Amino acid sequence: MPFTGSGTGNDVIDPAFEEWAEKVWDLDAGFGTEVSLADFRKDISIELYNEARQLAKAYHVYRCWPSSYQALPELDSNSEGVAIESLVLQHEGWQRDLDVVEPTEVSN
Repeated sequence: MPFTGSGTGNDVIDPAFEEWAEKVWDLDAGFGTEVSLADFRKDISIELYNEARQLAKAYHVYRCWPSSYQALPELDSNSEGVAIESLVLQHEGWQRDLDVVEPTEVSN
């Protein structure tokens, strides 16, 4: 499942990710077919990067599915709020990728 995100607000999301997130509950589906349980569980990897954009940690998450996904929060033109996507994943197990070691910082 390709998903690239840096948390900087400049992320590019593969449309396949949103299609997967919408698979669990599709409001546009016909009556009785709103929930698609076929192939909705995926094995994914989550990668965390440091401020220098170097891979710092990685996790493998097994047979997970989105239980909640908010692509666009409430927007209020009168506030100074920030638009943040929200995703909650349920899973059947995870493990840290011990081959990924956070790079040491170089002192100037």
